[in-house]
Amino acid sequence: MAPATASAITLTVNGEKHTLTVDHRTTLLDALRERLELTGTKKGCDQGQCGACTVLVGGRRVVSCLQLAVAVGDEDVTTIEGVADGERLHPVQQAFLDLDGFQCGYCTPGQICSALAVLDEHAAGWPSAATEDIRPEAGPPALTPEEIRERMSGNLCRCGAYVSIVQAVAQAAGQTAGEADGRTGGRTAEETPQETKEPAA
Repeated sequence: MAPATASAITLTVNGEKHTLTVDHRTTLLDALRERLELTGTKKGCDQGQCGACTVLVGGRRVVSCLQLAVAVGDEDVTTIEGVADGERLHPVQQAFLDLDGFQCGYCTPGQICSALAVLDEHAAGWPSAATEDIRPEAGPPALTPEEIRERMSGNLCRCGAYVSIVQAVAQAAGQTAGEADGRTGGRTAEETPQETKEPAA
């Protein structure tokens, strides 16, 4: 008897359960886009290199083009469609709008999902390759532009909106992680270095 090549799975996406029968080779990206019609998640390189398909699985970011749908299990999946609270934008989304953290917008859903994970990872004290002091007692590093660039480095923007993306993540960090005292990753928003965007030629 030939082994089965498809299985019935239940995906919980943005708080809603969906039961699907999928080929074992179906990626989470294709299940989201082709089966659930959640087309906010973009297909870019299809090789896990550009980050356009980034979603959150169990609160952690994954490139969905490399994640098999059958392997998601009981983890909650959050796509760009599930980030806002109804008509109220998440602070990360609002920051991208306020600071023009996009141009064509194709990579923006993945950038925003990745930024959400960056804020959670930073709040949990996870260091990055740019973190100078990784001792636990040092606490979370300041979310400087260097830290943000390193943590967001898996998401490519072919339009080159990186300066505004860094500023948007810094602004969102101040709104979500430090609202009580106006602090952004160990520095006040005023103390956090800001890069200026060069005018178009």
